[in-house]
Amino acid sequence: MVRIRLRRMGAKKHPFYRVVVVDSRKGRRGLYREIIGTYDPMPDPSKINIKNERALYWLGVGAQPSDTAKYLLQESGAWGDFMKSKGIEYTPRPKPEPKPEPKPEPKKAAPKKEEPVAEAVVEEPVAVVEEPVVEAVAEAPTEEPVAEETAVEEAPAEEAPA
Repeated sequence: MVRIRLRRMGAKKHPFYRVVVVDSRKGRRGLYREIIGTYDPMPDPSKINIKNERALYWLGVGAQPSDTAKYLLQESGAWGDFMKSKGIEYTPRPKPEPKPEPKPEPKKAAPKKEEPVAEAVVEEPVAVVEEPVVEAVAEAPTEEPVAEETAVEEAPAEEAPA
């Protein structure tokens, strides 16, 4: 069975896809039969390039698109052409309206810088409440036996011979 699907290319965290026709038993990086387009999801809006005549050929011989590939074929118009060639009435879904760009806020004029005016700081008087004075009772010093200092006689310094 032949499928139309995406093959991932590009660098890490910067994907780029090729829309390829491949045998369904092959892996994502497997050998493909033909490249019929590209898809770059990174820019806003994403870029889709499909060769519609080649896509119509492969759809005509029985290639089944993956869900993502079918979406890309619908966006390019190839899917609608294929459905009309089969005699099936197909109405493409309406494309969403582009989001309006946010309007930039008008720049406000910078306020004039005036020299600071010295302001007098007036402090309100604080009521002082006198507390009664409590005298601390002096405790009698405890007498500890004082050890007598032992006299240590220093040895006379030796004099160097002259």
